[in-house]
Amino acid sequence: MQNSRRKFIQNTGIAILGLGIAPKALWSKSTIADAKTLIGIQLYAVRDNMFKDPLGTLKALSKMGYQYIEHANYVNRKLYGYTPIEFKKILDDLGMKMPSGHTSLNANHWDANKKEFTAAWKYTIDDAVTLGQDYVISPWIDEKVRTSYDALMHQLEQFNLSGELCLESGMQFGYHNHNFEFIEKVNGQLIYDIILKETDPELVIHQLDFGNMFGIGARGMDWIKKYPGRFVSVHVKDEIKVPIGEMNDQHDSTILGNGLVDPKAVCLLAKAIGGTKQFIIEQESYQGIAPLECARINLERIKTWGLV
Repeated sequence: MQNSRRKFIQNTGIAILGLGIAPKALWSKSTIADAKTLIGIQLYAVRDNMFKDPLGTLKALSKMGYQYIEHANYVNRKLYGYTPIEFKKILDDLGMKMPSGHTSLNANHWDANKKEFTAAWKYTIDDAVTLGQDYVISPWIDEKVRTSYDALMHQLEQFNLSGELCLESGMQFGYHNHNFEFIEKVNGQLIYDIILKETDPELVIHQLDFGNMFGIGARGMDWIKKYPGRFVSVHVKDEIKVPIGEMNDQHDSTILGNGLVDPKAVCLLAKAIGGTKQFIIEQESYQGIAPLECARINLERIKTWGLV
């Protein structure tokens, strides 16, 4: 299958060049290496604000200095109540871009009889193109898939096939971790090891959330060293100890620099050897501080780390 994928990439590249389409469609390791390094924010960090007043929230983020955002609310072909065209217009007017977004790829997106993706997933890719995304990132694997090696292999094959579909539109598919990947095993292997081994680096990028894994004892720096060059994007978080946390592991995210993680060190390593080009801030708990104020402080602090 790896050979067929490489042949697909080569043939796609030849066809695209023949049509005179911009080289963005020819994603490769060298393309990623040349990509601009950026700092952005995952809109889940200000989710309540986005649901109440998406336009006002985006204006506030823009005023703080955020130029890049990542969505986590694509439902029925809309984002926070706006069509992709409408949302893209808002971003353009604010001078903002959305290089990535989260949409879970699941069993409902695959037609087993036709052996192809359903219209719903194809629409997802089309809308991501309209929004100007570079990456379509799936942030979850269903529990029933995680207990069977064959089911997991089938899911990861769909990841690779989605990578091919994204490639046709000048994007890449990606996967974002939580914490189960570093606890649960299939056939004696950690799920995250299997994911990284079985996804084609030319087709599937990885977004390492080193905060999600922290509470169960996994460390982002260890995984960056184990799989150098595989993490095009990271979710930047710090964590504090609490009785019951976001991931049911006695840890909550906090303002960068206020916790236990040393996110600056992780990010600098990611930049040095992880292949990381996107540093996406995501704070999910706030310790009594307004989410937008947390976003402001986080941006102010990360700008001093020398990432861009």
